[in-house]
Amino acid sequence: MRMERIDKMTKKKKKALKDLWYVVIALILLGGGYFTSNLDKSSKNEETANKNNELLVYFIDVGQADSIYIKDGNSNMLIDAGNNTDGPLLVKYLKSLGVNEFKFAVGTHAHEDHIGGMDDIIKNFTIDNYLMPKKISTSKTFEDVLDALNEKRVSPNIPKIGDKFTLDKASFEVLSVGTSDDDTDLNDTSVVLKMTYNKTCTLFMGDASSAVEKNLLNKDIQCQVLKVGHHGSRYSSSDEFIKTVKPSYGIIMVGKDNKYGHPTNKTLDVLNKYNVTIHRTDQEGTIIMKIKGDNISFENIKTNTNG
Repeated sequence: MRMERIDKMTKKKKKALKDLWYVVIALILLGGGYFTSNLDKSSKNEETANKNNELLVYFIDVGQADSIYIKDGNSNMLIDAGNNTDGPLLVKYLKSLGVNEFKFAVGTHAHEDHIGGMDDIIKNFTIDNYLMPKKISTSKTFEDVLDALNEKRVSPNIPKIGDKFTLDKASFEVLSVGTSDDDTDLNDTSVVLKMTYNKTCTLFMGDASSAVEKNLLNKDIQCQVLKVGHHGSRYSSSDEFIKTVKPSYGIIMVGKDNKYGHPTNKTLDVLNKYNVTIHRTDQEGTIIMKIKGDNISFENIKTNTNG
């Protein structure tokens, strides 16, 4: 009986701590502003380890989902982590590449096909900074991510438009975190990032729609590489946006024979209209972009990350 009472007390304490953690998260989300001061400290006074002047970006084949691994010298970054079932496979794959720590991990928005495996990532790697938009979700997937952050005592950073940070030599700028505070479409709360490396530029669009794209038209968004928004759906990659970005390469992360019909002919037609060279994970598997100096090249490998 005494052991049973102790067990009940322990469960109550755990629940109280969990509830307190959610209160802390809520305060961070409501307050904002935590991001800049925290990340500035992590980005300053670091000696560059990228002596080869080479950047690798892995657009990992996780089917109808996103997961992007960036290696810049000895510094690592992850943007999204696929679906729930992708978590263990991603952990195994990233470990095979020698990854143990991420300077930055980004959950672009709270949909399962972007943060589904993030709880496994958080539990199995050291995460220095976790970035997520202010907009939350009541889904079990989102709760699993918060639980993992709680378990590892990692406080999320809530970025604002204009925030900047560096990996090693690569620099990043937050271009969008939504069209307004009243966004009801989680896709449009995607953390949109612009990566600059030497004289090259890459846009990571998450699942941002044409409404977000329209808000970006007056910014400096001309880039050689575009991670095409929302898996090539008809709601992204507007004609005006592609015309403004002027990408040489478009990366579409999409599942083979997916039920959504992604990428749509509309999106492919726009990309072809502006002579964009298209790379697709459903056709090529994991796509590795190598930037050496200012030269961009691609190779593809078949991986087991898509089951």
